[in-house]
Amino acid sequence: MLGLLGDEWTLLIVQRALLCARRYRDFVAALPVSNAVLSNRLQNLTEQELLSRSEYQGNPPRFEYLATSTSRSLWPMLTSIWEWERRWIPDHPEPLPRMRHTACGTEFTPLVTCRACEEFADDKSVAAQWGPSGSWERSIPAAGTRRRSAARRSGAAEMFPQTMSVIGDRWAFALLVAAFVGVSRFTDFQTQLGAPPVTIADRLTVFTEEGILVNSEARYRLTEKGRAFFPVLVCALAWAQRWFPSPEGPAVILTHTACARRFTPVLVCDQCRGRLRGSQIHPVS
Repeated sequence: MLGLLGDEWTLLIVQRALLCARRYRDFVAALPVSNAVLSNRLQNLTEQELLSRSEYQGNPPRFEYLATSTSRSLWPMLTSIWEWERRWIPDHPEPLPRMRHTACGTEFTPLVTCRACEEFADDKSVAAQWGPSGSWERSIPAAGTRRRSAARRSGAAEMFPQTMSVIGDRWAFALLVAAFVGVSRFTDFQTQLGAPPVTIADRLTVFTEEGILVNSEARYRLTEKGRAFFPVLVCALAWAQRWFPSPEGPAVILTHTACARRFTPVLVCDQCRGRLRGSQIHPVS
């Protein structure tokens, strides 16, 4: 999942495909992306079956890129990212618009509920444990996007600036997941993740500066802003385990403690309480 989605351009191209961009010129018009980067990402997304390429003109040949079932099912994660960035990151170059739920016609905030009991769920009511194919070692990719300084961020990173500081870096993502399951001391982060001390120190500093963690009495704890990232994490995990299953079984097992059943996230509209569908979500112009 991190190997595919730990790249801001990939996420933004998929988002635009879900908003009906199809042709090369549609993506160029919607995103501040160079031709070389766009061509590279479209090729990679096609190879990974997040987009399908279809010829719509023969002479000269022209192609359009259509969302697949795999990419269409990313809408809960993308919706959660949009809401988190809109609410918690005030310094966007352009403020992110609110979202409208076309089923009820109102501006809304997505809420996470449990598929089994349909009740609200958050990080305090969902317990995580390793499944048959899970471990810290196996869940951290051997290679990943290196964390980039603010000076090296692309135009895309400015659109999802702090989300990419989490999912755009393998150690940062793993560290935040560890914080959600209760790890708080520097030495415990290092022991659990198996990362060099300088790596742990660097990611803790970034998260503290961004207000995702707070350092108190030698413990790093999630802030309200950090806990609000929960929908992104569980939607990303649900997507990964759906499309990249292991024959041994799931990597992570989530339980909703309120109903004691297996937890699968479902997003609902906070206004009408109806289940959201990707096709029913539109930015407010």
